Amino acid sequence: MSFIEQFTMIAVVHFLAVASPGPDFALIFKQSIRYNRTVAIYSSLGIAAGIILHVTYSLVGIGLLIASDQRLLTVLTYLAAGYFCYIAWHGLNAKPPEDSDINSPNSATYNENFPSNKKAFITGFLINGLNVKATLFFVSLFSVVISPSTDMNIKLIYGFYLVIATGLWFISLSYLLTLPKVRNLLFVKGYWVDRIMGVVLLIIAIQLVWNNLSA
Repeated sequence: MSFIEQFTMIAVVHFLAVASPGPDFALIFKQSIRYNRTVAIYSSLGIAAGIILHVTYSLVGIGLLIASDQRLLTVLTYLAAGYFCYIAWHGLNAKPPEDSDINSPNSATYNENFPSNKKAFITGFLINGLNVKATLFFVSLFSVVISPSTDMNIKLIYGFYLVIATGLWFISLSYLLTLPKVRNLLFVKGYWVDRIMGVVLLIIAIQLVWNNLSA
């Protein structure tokens, strides 16, 4: 398979994976509606940093070790499920805005408890880095789709692309969701978005544990 053919396959598979609803998408949606563009973008950068983690251990072969060792995979699964439940709990406890906030001219940017940029980044990194499905995706990508005989420099190019493409996707999503018209429309009912995303993350956490118990 030529470089162009392999790269095209990787790009398509990655786009389908990153665009599908999951914990990363749920986090950026929540951060954009509940807080602001800056928080969402730093969370997006954290998610991209999580991709660096996945790419790195896939390149050095640690990913295969994790995927083949049931004990390590179980530990990672429960860590991910626990963190997803923690984020979900905050979403499920989201409160509707006060009437005074809704009527305020700056209602769509009101929130006195914004997380710091560092905290937003770490949240994005942990959501992605602890995602077992992402682990298995990258292990499969670098062991099946990408030929073992592929030169390491080419693999690094693929890894660089995956990091940049993921970051740009979620930064773009952050930008779109925080456009004034979109954000003003979602602000009043945004707490329902928080709750729905909380339910989504909770379901993902339960599914992770269930799949591990059933394995």
